Amino acid sequence: MATPRVLCFQQRLTHYRETFFQQAREQLAAKGIAFDLVYGQPDAAAQVRNDSGHLPWANSVQETTIRLGNTAAIWVPTPKGIAKPDLVIVTQENKLLANYAWLLRRLLGGPKVAYWGHGINFQSDAPTGLRERWKRFLLTRVDWWFAYTQMTVDLLTQANYPAAQTTCLNNAIDNAGFKADLASVTFEDLNSIRQQLDLGPATPLGLFCGSLYQDKRIDLMVQAADSIRAAVSNFCLVVIGDGPSAADIRRAAQSRPWLHCVGVKKGRDKAMYFRLASVVLNPGAVGLHVLDSFVSGVPMATMADARHGPEVAYLEHGVNGLNVSGGIAEYAENVIKLLSDNTYLTRIRSASSVSAEKYTLNNMVENFVQGIEQCLNRFTR
Repeated sequence: MATPRVLCFQQRLTHYRETFFQQAREQLAAKGIAFDLVYGQPDAAAQVRNDSGHLPWANSVQETTIRLGNTAAIWVPTPKGIAKPDLVIVTQENKLLANYAWLLRRLLGGPKVAYWGHGINFQSDAPTGLRERWKRFLLTRVDWWFAYTQMTVDLLTQANYPAAQTTCLNNAIDNAGFKADLASVTFEDLNSIRQQLDLGPATPLGLFCGSLYQDKRIDLMVQAADSIRAAVSNFCLVVIGDGPSAADIRRAAQSRPWLHCVGVKKGRDKAMYFRLASVVLNPGAVGLHVLDSFVSGVPMATMADARHGPEVAYLEHGVNGLNVSGGIAEYAENVIKLLSDNTYLTRIRSASSVSAEKYTLNNMVENFVQGIEQCLNRFTR
């Protein structure tokens, strides 16, 4: 029997996906399944992020970009010499022209095709626009789905896509480094931060950590912090990060001595603040950084109506964090309750830490490998 082969396309490879694909390839090889990866190069916007990755065994290709006004289409070619695949996994994005070629080949008896993605653009400015309608049209026209989170699984269920042909990846990144950083923080480290910020030993500390831009609702975070401070007299807020909205938070800090902007912090420096924090304030968009909350055991508080990424599905209101329905007043009230009830806070901290063991890179790899194996067994053997 010929070795089953899987071909996976990525528009570009980020450094935080290197370990994922390396482990997936090794585990698939142990099951007698060959895995090839093809990825394109970062464009100018992506180069600024400085997050590109590289794998020596993968196929790095030069894509072609076609622009028409504000619309871009991208062709990521298949390198010569790639063996004929039994399954092709593509990212569910309208702009990737190779997707359409593989979907057409599928209809003509070619390899099976699987999507990897969100199902919809959760942060689209035009959720009922042409692009999203086209994405919904193609949603079920594949043989398998690798869904980022349960939110995507729910979308597929609503579209009557077979549950037996769906794998929930539970998107994650490797948090081993952050765990090690948290464990390395000493009592002296914490005292040093307290002295720098003039914090008492039992100060309830709110923390924001991430990029500062419009969808993060910095203005609402400041409003909520004002309300929390009025109810919890020694409450303080530390903001870690930078971005287009950084000037707004710095202006707010000028009249609030209890609000501290400390800029970008990474590694162990970032871990120190999480070790001190009582709650993560994030009324705006939630994405993969919810895993920082789980790993540190510091509950995250967000608002249900923000333009979240699919990882918000991991946040269970009142269980492992807060996902508050209503306005900013309700949001602040929920955080005040959390900070004022130590039993409640301890319970949520504990559940948050349990979630850290569920949403891991190892589990994501295992889900991916099992999904590939199930797909191949269903269609090619």
